[in-house]
Amino acid sequence: MRLLGVIGYLAVLIKAICESWVDVVKRCIYGEIDPQVIEIESTINSHTGLVLLSWSITATPGTLVIDLIPEERKLKVATINPRSREDIVPFEPYIKKIFD
Repeated sequence: MRLLGVIGYLAVLIKAICESWVDVVKRCIYGEIDPQVIEIESTINSHTGLVLLSWSITATPGTLVIDLIPEERKLKVATINPRSREDIVPFEPYIKKIFD
């Protein structure tokens, strides 16, 4: 089950990075930048899983984790434009499969 989680995670992460990269380039060209900080509560129980989730969000262009509160499973994320929770953490279920 963990192997499927790893494969799914990598596929979704690569897809998210590619899509976000294109989105950020377009926004920079057209000046459509509207920064926002949002708080996301995670369903991941593992501290290692939360760190991987934080890294994954930061590795995705246009998003940056600025705070992680592991006791509450919360992340504060800065984005260059308003995004939904699902757009920011599409790889969360796969990380949960790997670490929980």
